[in-house]
Amino acid sequence: MNIRKAHMEELDALMQIYAEARAFMSENGNPNQWGDTYPPRQLIRDDIEQGFCHVCEENGETVGVFYYSMGEDPTYLRIYDGAWLNDRPYGVVHRIAVAKHCKGVASFCFNYALSQCGNLKIDTHRDNIPMQRSLKKNGFTQCGMIHIANGDERIAYQKEDTPIKA
Repeated sequence: MNIRKAHMEELDALMQIYAEARAFMSENGNPNQWGDTYPPRQLIRDDIEQGFCHVCEENGETVGVFYYSMGEDPTYLRIYDGAWLNDRPYGVVHRIAVAKHCKGVASFCFNYALSQCGNLKIDTHRDNIPMQRSLKKNGFTQCGMIHIANGDERIAYQKEDTPIKA
């Protein structure tokens, strides 16, 4: 597998992966996190234009898509019922989706993102049990709760590559 930045001509294929992910989420007890329309096409278009949309490929086939950026995320400024592991600069992953027939893609994407920054934050919906399991399996620590821009609550996670010892 390899990771690269997405190209605009891939937009239709990426939206298909997101549609498959929404169906998977709904079938697995999480119909509300992305509903029927998230992420909207314009958001993914913007992510591509800004260089934040990444794809995971295997044997020339796109098997995953995700948002990755380095820098402060406004939704992570306040955390409740816990605390972040550290206050060092961090990368964020959002909108990760895997083609329905693929295994190990999310782990590969997480490892890629962590290798870029050494300190990674991510969040997920309370009902997204498969993602919570994946984050735990990949060594993320549940840190507390955050609120996204629309006010909805999310479980916040963080993983640091090389923790700084005091």
